[in-house]
Amino acid sequence: MTVLVIGSGHNALVAACYLARAGHRVEVLERDEVLGGAVSTVERFPGHLVDRGSSAHIMVRHTGIIEDLELERFGLRYIDCDPWGFTPSGPGGDTPIVFHRDIDRTCASIAAACGTRDAAAYRRFVEVWGPRTARVMRAFGGTPTPGHLLRSFWGLDARGGSSALSREFLQSGDALLDRYFDNERLKASLAWFGAQSGPPMSEPGTAPMVGFAALMHTLPPGRAVGGSGALAAALVARLRADGATVTAGDAVTALQRAGNGWRVRTATGRNLHADTVIAGTHVLATLDLLREGGFDDSVLDDWQRRIRVGPGTGMVVRLATDSLPNYPGSSTDESARGLQFLVTDRRQLRLAHGAALAGDLPPRPVVLAMSFSALDPTIAAPGEHQLSLWAQWHPYQLADGSDWADHADREANRIIAEVDSYAPGFAESIVRRFVQTPVDLEREMGLRGGNVMHVEMSLDQMMMWRPLPELSGQRVPGAPGLYLTGASTHPGGGVSGASGRSAAQLVLRDQRRNRFPLLRKR
Repeated sequence: MTVLVIGSGHNALVAACYLARAGHRVEVLERDEVLGGAVSTVERFPGHLVDRGSSAHIMVRHTGIIEDLELERFGLRYIDCDPWGFTPSGPGGDTPIVFHRDIDRTCASIAAACGTRDAAAYRRFVEVWGPRTARVMRAFGGTPTPGHLLRSFWGLDARGGSSALSREFLQSGDALLDRYFDNERLKASLAWFGAQSGPPMSEPGTAPMVGFAALMHTLPPGRAVGGSGALAAALVARLRADGATVTAGDAVTALQRAGNGWRVRTATGRNLHADTVIAGTHVLATLDLLREGGFDDSVLDDWQRRIRVGPGTGMVVRLATDSLPNYPGSSTDESARGLQFLVTDRRQLRLAHGAALAGDLPPRPVVLAMSFSALDPTIAAPGEHQLSLWAQWHPYQLADGSDWADHADREANRIIAEVDSYAPGFAESIVRRFVQTPVDLEREMGLRGGNVMHVEMSLDQMMMWRPLPELSGQRVPGAPGLYLTGASTHPGGGVSGASGRSAAQLVLRDQRRNRFPLLRKR
């Protein structure tokens, strides 16, 4: 079987790896000269390997994909982010909150910063939501059919019955936090962690996003040595070792059904034939390719109208500095190794999200700082450090009609000033900077609307509804042999690889059924 994979995002590469390992002829086609999509690393500054998209890898370390594909043999190595989270003292000089992998050390930090009641509550939170989140990860491991979801959560302790358990999963993250904790700074820290999935924690169904914090005490976020792109590089190396072809700098321009297979046209004039196509591009980009290939316009129009990208998620400032942020009352051993939650209350989060919905810049940027050169000095020039400052929420389209280029530098200054307010003197440490606005994220990596999750991670676009009920099975009705993968599909955005593995499993299952027709009756 000949398989063409469109796009080289990590999910597309994972799918390609599984199929190449199974002995199929696989070629990956990437429009960019850089492989890996949003999981890629380039030299932005002299001596600095800077991520283009993701930086910390959380979910993929819980899927078993890294071990299954033996990616360590192809150069991939992770360093644990431990402590995995850090909230600095606020304007009132509060004690910092440090989230260690070790639950006892974390609870001791929470007790010192927030009180013993919240420390005990956090321990209960981890005990309850750790197993629940493990089941969520299990649900992420396959297509979201009712049977798979039922098997994923079967046997989970449901105190109060299955109805009560369902209610807890469907509640908002804020409701979950208010149930467990008193201290607002602790609530804001966990709400900001949960909000990395995109939606604010005021939305229904966001409780499991907060619940992911409990899983960090089993295996914390990991930093790939050499940058986020080391994951993509290992996948590409695995592919080539299994005989697959990876072609960069050749964009697919049309997908057309041809007999029992597909004709794939590229920007360089190639006309390729494949038995199977896996599209790892943004779902809207995939639908555009089908339109160019003559697929039913009325169907495509309906799908494209119903898929909601959202107002944009955020922007990033990448920095080379001569030192790490110096947060009062803590050492860099506590603050610099994981995710730095620069937030004091959830009101700041709510105001930022509300402004984005209105097409405005946040009254005060909310910043997640990451300084992974503290873990991996190889990504920075000698004597320097590197930081990524991620800020939510920033709209893709500004209500006043102005161009993002007119705001980029000023907004970057505000984001840097926000860090400086927590770590005085930080702004003076900056040597170089690179700004990625929502428009830049779209232009460079094909992230429509600047949304790093492809389409909104709201309850109505998750699980069996992502990105639409008709497309949630990772197949396209009326287009046999075409499969979808990537952040547009279940389980959504973030670095997991689960969608890629599911797509490959579907291809292999369908191939077996086509080879042995009697299996279709089972």
